[in-house]
Amino acid sequence: MTRRLPDFPWDTLADHAAKARTHPGGVVDLSVGTPVDEVPELIRHALSTVADQPGYPTTHGFPELREAVAGALARRHGVTGVDPRAVLPTIGSKELVAWLPTLLGLGPGDVVAIPALAYPTYEVGARLAGASVVRLADGEPPPEGTKLVWLNSPSNPTGRVLDAAALARAVADARAVGATVASDECYLALAWDSSPVSVLLDEVSGGVRDGLLAVHSLSKSSSLAGYRAGFVTGDPRLVASLLEVRKHAGMIVPRPVQAAMTAALNDDGHVAVQRERYRRRREVLLPALKAAGFSVDHSEAGLYLWSTRDENAWDTVGWLAERGILAAPGTFYGPTGDRHVRIALTATDERVAAAAERLAA
Repeated sequence: MTRRLPDFPWDTLADHAAKARTHPGGVVDLSVGTPVDEVPELIRHALSTVADQPGYPTTHGFPELREAVAGALARRHGVTGVDPRAVLPTIGSKELVAWLPTLLGLGPGDVVAIPALAYPTYEVGARLAGASVVRLADGEPPPEGTKLVWLNSPSNPTGRVLDAAALARAVADARAVGATVASDECYLALAWDSSPVSVLLDEVSGGVRDGLLAVHSLSKSSSLAGYRAGFVTGDPRLVASLLEVRKHAGMIVPRPVQAAMTAALNDDGHVAVQRERYRRRREVLLPALKAAGFSVDHSEAGLYLWSTRDENAWDTVGWLAERGILAAPGTFYGPTGDRHVRIALTATDERVAAAAERLAA
């Protein structure tokens, strides 16, 4: 199994991380998108309220959780008409991404299409199933034999947003070859210079959600990476199929996490607070990068600044490490990322300010 998987990307950053840690002011780690802000108290309280309940939770998720998902999608993203029965909680979003091709029954001879620059786990999931991977340029339709198409707007790593028309074309192209569409919408709540939309909107789906799945995570918007809290919704038939397999496989979100998710999805205030934190950090880091000679491409939404000094990505990683700043090379996300680095906004205000000072030195 491991022979058909790529090396874990962040393991290759070890030497640069060691270099960055030698900086007198300590490392500023902007290489990963892990939250650093505390979990809101209302969510922590909800987690604790069911800590004494010993029974198994349901794989499908408790009704109040699924209703909270439907409500949040309508309020936050304008996605109405989601049937709570077509909502399925997941153990974070990465677990679903990694296992979705397998859960859908894909295998050797099948093709999974991913963006040219993409979250590495899309490829990993295809390899776990024994399927083949094709990377699609912007607007490129998937080839015959494609069974699953991954969309990602706002994008990780580039922060690029596809408008409703572009998403609708991608959906139509996938449907033309009989492929399921999985839309990774984990950064949908973090818009800066554009307005990202869900694949489940009628203007994208054509009013029909057949063959569509929307994947969401609470890791970023609610700082719940440590809770492993996500969900998938969309085509009721596909969600029901995923549910049946997950029941057999024991892929169950723990009861306390389901309670925490319900509280998080029913409250929009803490999401606005967290978004404002990231906005402030972006307003510090973005001009500092530009003043230091970087160009920042796309990055109109999400948690990353897709940045370049017009040189080999690893040279830029080394340049930053000398200043105690750790970033991810664009090659982690695909061959065409070889002249960019991904710089995350997920550091404390103090660490982001330190990075800006070092870039100016």
